[in-house]
Amino acid sequence: MASSSATTIVSPSSSSSGSGITERRGIPGAQFVEDVQTYLNQLGLDVTSALAVLQERLQQYKLVEMKLLAQQRDLQAKIPDIEKCLEVVATLQAKKGTGEALVADFEVAEGIYSRASIEDSDSVCLWLGANVMLEYSCEEATALLQKNLDNAKASLEVLVADLQFLRDQVTITQVTIARVFNWDVHQRRMRLSPAVKDS
Repeated sequence: MASSSATTIVSPSSSSSGSGITERRGIPGAQFVEDVQTYLNQLGLDVTSALAVLQERLQQYKLVEMKLLAQQRDLQAKIPDIEKCLEVVATLQAKKGTGEALVADFEVAEGIYSRASIEDSDSVCLWLGANVMLEYSCEEATALLQKNLDNAKASLEVLVADLQFLRDQVTITQVTIARVFNWDVHQRRMRLSPAVKDS
């Protein structure tokens, strides 16, 4: 569930054409550099400035990756909780009408549990967040929890795809940094080479 408030990454290569730059949910694609000289000319930058721009882009990608990973951890923790709640509601529904009480231990506070005997119950209370709890019939609770579970799983799938796209962009940016740096080293050697031959 990637929020739209994620850091915006400004593309320095938005003026360059046709090298397959794409975007995914606000994350701009990195440009793979075939020809470093053309790339530098298109940007109108020298090597040092281009490397600084690429390093800044890489840091922005890393920041977005940290935010997406935090969202992924939250969802991965949330899904088992929702599944556990669905199981509890299903157990309550299964015990309903049997005349058999459900004995359960529940957490009162952190590390403090109490035992409860639950007789036939037509409703359950669900925490909605922000210190809000509402009472639902078992059927409504099951429908709500199932909807929340489906949404969480769908959001997790989108996040995993976003993270894969982002990792690809990080790799492309790292390769571009290496190519620009190596091109600069090669150019310096070429300039020094005639001077070495002359002496």
